[in-house]
Amino acid sequence: MAAVVYRDKLNFDAIKRYFTYRSLERGESGQAESFTYDGGTDSCFATVDGDLLVCSTSGVRLYSGSGQLYVDKTLVLEHPAVDAAGKVFLAYDTGGTHLFVFSDREEVFSLTLEEDQAILAASVNEAGWLTVVTQQSGFKGVVTVYDASYNEVMGVSLSSRFVMDAVLSPNSKAVAILTMGAEENAFDSRVDIYQLDHSEENADADYACSLGSTTVLDLRWDEDGIWALGENAVARMDSQGTLLGSYDYAGRYLKAFSLDGNGTAALLLGKYRAGSTAQLIVTDEQGQERAVLPIEEQVLSLSAAGRYIALLTADRLDIYDQDLELYHTMEGTQGTRRVIQRADGSVMLIGSDTARLYLPE
Repeated sequence: MAAVVYRDKLNFDAIKRYFTYRSLERGESGQAESFTYDGGTDSCFATVDGDLLVCSTSGVRLYSGSGQLYVDKTLVLEHPAVDAAGKVFLAYDTGGTHLFVFSDREEVFSLTLEEDQAILAASVNEAGWLTVVTQQSGFKGVVTVYDASYNEVMGVSLSSRFVMDAVLSPNSKAVAILTMGAEENAFDSRVDIYQLDHSEENADADYACSLGSTTVLDLRWDEDGIWALGENAVARMDSQGTLLGSYDYAGRYLKAFSLDGNGTAALLLGKYRAGSTAQLIVTDEQGQERAVLPIEEQVLSLSAAGRYIALLTADRLDIYDQDLELYHTMEGTQGTRRVIQRADGSVMLIGSDTARLYLPE
């Protein structure tokens, strides 16, 4: 009863962090001891069930918050890319032929394409289902869906529109495919939704949502719907392709973004491409502004997860809630070039060759 009455004053994430990280040694500032990671300037990062994933041209490595190395796989990836959901993550070579899937810190699947094929994009959901977008002769894009045992369960081959990306629904019953093509002599981006029991002889999608002439930069499917973030607007649709809302940037430039917050999109928009003047905007699922914060500093990194949004500037980390009320500030972040916000409120601070976990008190 007390928890219900005082739920607005209690911070259950702080309690969760206390029990989760109570054995982790950290200084008075809340930072764990930094550790060196093996990577480079071309490294890409993700958080995997509390661990830090680092993927570079030399391979894949997974570290605990204290720097313990769990996965160390040497690979040759010319253009490394990663995706993660829950305890599952994948690493692949964009434009290459190799893909690797890991679960519970173990490699569970690998894929090698023919030399005349190439991987354009890939993603996993928390159930471990995998979708891979490939370039193959005779088609403008091929999407293949694998189940949690990595058996192929569906394939979509398109020759009329280019395939840019694909993501699975959280319940593993449908796949959303981002395509580009021409409609009535005009450029058109579209999200096509296929049920996984869709007949492979029928190339038409079960549902479709046109996004107009915008170029879509990111596609996400969470428990409540699909985000499609473009260079001019961000759109939200349901599992049947019905547009729920969109937010237009009104001529402003998209400087940074994150779609990992609970039911929100975090956008850093500026009137000019260069310069430090911008606005941090949180939009809801109907495309309405939930909160706006003016920014007059150079933003190095933006990351959202759960109820939190992390904003890194030259010498400070600010953590906000989804209404852009300041939750916590940490000074002295020199050397940090990227942050990864995590759903429990903790933040991974990443430098050029070191990383450390920060736990707000």
